[in-house]
Amino acid sequence: MAEQAQLLPGTLDLLILKAVSLGPLHGYGVLLRIGQITDSALLIEQGALYPALFRLVRQGLLKATWGVSDNNRRAKFYELTTTGRKRFREETEGWNRLATAMSAALAARSEEV
Repeated sequence: MAEQAQLLPGTLDLLILKAVSLGPLHGYGVLLRIGQITDSALLIEQGALYPALFRLVRQGLLKATWGVSDNNRRAKFYELTTTGRKRFREETEGWNRLATAMSAALAARSEEV
């Protein structure tokens, strides 16, 4: 298990979009999926997750439908909308540009400047 890292501001929405892009999930399933895809390096609090899910539905990026979970409970399942898929692609491209720039900046040595 990796050491847990701090979640950067603005990255929770991208993580939720990624998790849901892999298949429809209920809220707790989103938490589990994020833990799985980050090797438990990121801890998302339920108190942050559910308002973010509500906000993403309100923005039209996710669609929510009622269904039954694996443990036979009624649960709201989330999936990407067409707009959500587009936003996910755009946010991923932006994040990758930022990560590349930060890697280059942090790798710079004094003799290269």
